[in-house]
Amino acid sequence: MRKLMFGALAGLLVTGLIPATAVAQGEAPGAPGAHPSWLPANKTGFGTAHDRSSNVWFTLQGGQMSEVYYPDLSTPSVRSMNFVVTDGRSFAVADYTAKSQQVRRTDDDSLTYEQTITDDQHRWRLRKTYVTDPAATTVLVDVDFQSLTGRPYQLYAVADPDLTNDGSDDSAARKGDAVTAQDATNAAALTAKPAFTKTSVGYAGASDGNTQLTKTFKLAQYDTAAKGNVLLTGQTSADGLRNRHVTLALGMGAKAADALRSAQASQRRGVRDITRAYDRGWEQYLRGVSKPPSSLKTDAERDLYKASMLTLAASEDKHHPGAFIASPSMPWRFGNNDPEWSPSGTYHLVWPRDLYQIATGLAAGGDTGAANRAVTYMFGTQQQPDGHMPQNSRVDGVPYWTSIQLDETAFPIVLAQQLGRNDLWPGVRKAADFILGYQGPNGQPSPYTQQERWEEQDGWSPSTIASVIAGLVCAADIASHNGAAADAARYLAAADKMKADLPKQTITTNGPLSKAPYFVRLTKDANANAGTTYNLGNSSVTMDQRAVTDAGFLDLVRLGIYRADDPVIRNSIRVTDKDIAFTTPTGQFWHRYTKDGYGEQADGSPWDYTFPAESRTTFGRLWPLLAGERGEYELTLGDPSSAARRLRDLGRVSSSAETMPEQVWDENPPSGQTGFPTGTPNTSATPLAWTHAQYVRLAQDVKAGSVLETPKVVSCHFLGC
Repeated sequence: MRKLMFGALAGLLVTGLIPATAVAQGEAPGAPGAHPSWLPANKTGFGTAHDRSSNVWFTLQGGQMSEVYYPDLSTPSVRSMNFVVTDGRSFAVADYTAKSQQVRRTDDDSLTYEQTITDDQHRWRLRKTYVTDPAATTVLVDVDFQSLTGRPYQLYAVADPDLTNDGSDDSAARKGDAVTAQDATNAAALTAKPAFTKTSVGYAGASDGNTQLTKTFKLAQYDTAAKGNVLLTGQTSADGLRNRHVTLALGMGAKAADALRSAQASQRRGVRDITRAYDRGWEQYLRGVSKPPSSLKTDAERDLYKASMLTLAASEDKHHPGAFIASPSMPWRFGNNDPEWSPSGTYHLVWPRDLYQIATGLAAGGDTGAANRAVTYMFGTQQQPDGHMPQNSRVDGVPYWTSIQLDETAFPIVLAQQLGRNDLWPGVRKAADFILGYQGPNGQPSPYTQQERWEEQDGWSPSTIASVIAGLVCAADIASHNGAAADAARYLAAADKMKADLPKQTITTNGPLSKAPYFVRLTKDANANAGTTYNLGNSSVTMDQRAVTDAGFLDLVRLGIYRADDPVIRNSIRVTDKDIAFTTPTGQFWHRYTKDGYGEQADGSPWDYTFPAESRTTFGRLWPLLAGERGEYELTLGDPSSAARRLRDLGRVSSSAETMPEQVWDENPPSGQTGFPTGTPNTSATPLAWTHAQYVRLAQDVKAGSVLETPKVVSCHFLGC
């Protein structure tokens, strides 16, 4: 994003904001700097030490390091760190702009990443390896810089702190051979080994290192930047020839002195020893969970499985056990850091629904300790006084968005029962009673929900109702174990009634998509045969509710409420496959629902919620995790070969460094054009923990020949044992 500013800022040279000489200048000009924003959400790397004492995480995007989270996973505090290469006379180029960018995990059993960047003009190559210090709050970048022409070049590191989730109020200063940034709460420090030969601080788009070097090929040394969107720059000793190696340390702390001590301590320990310790921590973690199952046929699939377990484990906050975020990213408009989205929230929060998916994936993979921490967190930290779980929360449990989604209150009950957590009965009782007593704004009775699982519509949703029915049956089981027979009977009676009411509410017999009955996405009026219309949102159209479908009804099978061969289920499969499925070179995937609009515009530019209704400006793309849900259905149907193919296809959508996306390019433009290969990740939230959890769960399910997640108490109640 920031490279787009350079041309518009050429006039700064004329007005003298950037001196022609490299003399120390005191306060940097151009305050407060350009408006801060976050990098795109398609991360190709996500790492942290396994040790809980090191509460710092890094992400990679394109050819650079992107957001660094500190002191917790709800708080991005660094926007990026990139490198600029120049000859000091005729060119300066930021590494992330190069077309040749490769990223890989260097160890299949760890979250150590390597980026290799080759200059478009083939003048230089940069290899960067990323770890965090298990004993400190430091991100280390080990750099090998090679000249490909035999001529020496200058290599600069540029870090963009956006401390405490706000890049508009930071200050910066040179500290000896280091550079630091500080706000009221947190700080960052950048050091090099060998030490920087020159340092500077400045304001984004005016006096920062990227802007200076791109315009003048030189760095003016500003000592301080008082307040604004500040950047830190250091010239390394590497020239690509005699001096090729340098290690950068980005330390984090409460104060600048703390951050600097962390960075310096890590430099003293040395990147080699730190990398060995970092790798040992993750190798030890993998030894304590299940090995990749026999359902995975290739080395690439087994590596992705391990990467998925590691990514899920890394998604847990260090200071709030059980708080697993949905994704370390800010997709599209959410990354703009406009006042409406500042500080940034959304995906780096804890959704109870996603947390349920993550926990069941980890449990399937043998990490039952993590699953237990998750359910303890939901009932001990997230649960509200009236019994419901928030739409999402920060890792400390403070709600962020506040809509009521009944599945997010029901799924924790299901998880508690699956894990045998009868000790959670007080919270389970509050949650179940909230579900039974919930009413919408116009008195709509439960299982009406203010938002269904895609968080965009209210009404009666098959997927939400499935979770509610399963949650009530599981609550009854936990009640029975706690001697609360009357509560158990009450919950079972309510679950039975909801199942009996489900057809009228969600199965249409006169809809336009089939002559036979099928499930609709949701109804607004609890009458699936009514032609009630609603706008789908996200710039999409207004439709008859009977003409809108999604595959959420599969939860009725997965949770043990309907048989897989039920005629309505089978016909609904045919309807959704015709309406919202699309086959790509990597496999068959599904949209969330008919004419979904939550995705990029037709030219590939970001989604935005501001486009007019009916304009179809944005297009929701294909969700790979839905292929995993189909695979679970096919296992229940007795078709393991089809489920195995879904597992194979799901594995094909990962990045080269095994991060799995929320969405992939579909049949809508610009898919299939240069730069937008159909069936490959778009710029949606990546890595999405739910996708990784679905991959792990389906891999174990295919090996077992059944869906391990299905609560036996539910299937026995409705389908018989």
